[in-house]
Amino acid sequence: MRIGIFDSGIGGLSVLNEAYHRFPDQEYIFYADTRHVPYGTKSENEILHFVDEIVQFLITKNVDAIVIACNTATSVAVAAMREKYSLPILGMEPAVKPAVEKNGDEDKRILVMATPVTIREKKLAKLLMRVDVRHKADLLEMPELVCFAEREEYDSDSVRDYVRQRFMTVNATDEKYSSLVLGCTHFNYFKPMYREILGDKVQLIDGNYGTIRHLGEVLDITMAKEGDSGLIFNTPQDIVVTFKTTYYESGDEITDNIRLSKYLRMHNRLEFVRNFH
Repeated sequence: MRIGIFDSGIGGLSVLNEAYHRFPDQEYIFYADTRHVPYGTKSENEILHFVDEIVQFLITKNVDAIVIACNTATSVAVAAMREKYSLPILGMEPAVKPAVEKNGDEDKRILVMATPVTIREKKLAKLLMRVDVRHKADLLEMPELVCFAEREEYDSDSVRDYVRQRFMTVNATDEKYSSLVLGCTHFNYFKPMYREILGDKVQLIDGNYGTIRHLGEVLDITMAKEGDSGLIFNTPQDIVVTFKTTYYESGDEITDNIRLSKYLRMHNRLEFVRNFH
């Protein structure tokens, strides 16, 4: 199978990384729309136009399915894309449902971080209405984290100050919240920072595993168990050859080692944060 995965930038690599772990034998095309990142501050019409162009591009590459590895793009465009095109198109949504299920009857609340567009779109409101019947979820915009991730700035004082400041606006502590929902694929790079600020009691929940599991069901692909993929990154060539991946940035195929090395660093970072649940 050939699977297309795209995002406004490098956030979607966290979804590709999950796919590597679960479906290591498949072929992938990863598309980062770096020319227009971040989507979270764009208008709905702009995002819809960007997504439509990318879907058309991936279809020309003969993909069997497309994953919109971006919560913002999903909230704006996934319904229109499914109506317009016949191949399977999967999207992302903040993992509020598993957070609610894990929360159970606790008095603690759930903190959902997302981009401004995701928070104001009706798709998230409908999701909360459906699964958060006890109204446990609080929403927190974190637009600058996307820019930090794109710059590979994960642990700086600037990031730390930004996250602390944003958490303070909702009094985010382990006494108040049982879980933190990462409602943007870019947010996965910062799991150690959330742990540092919130401690070990707050569960970190993202939608990557659920999306990839659903992809396997749609394409009838058997999912590998955690640890069975033999995932090891050493050189840029490992990404391209071992995992049969072609990378594009806004339609431009990435073949040089300098830019491929950036993706290698991102994958290595994602491997590092994978254990910060």
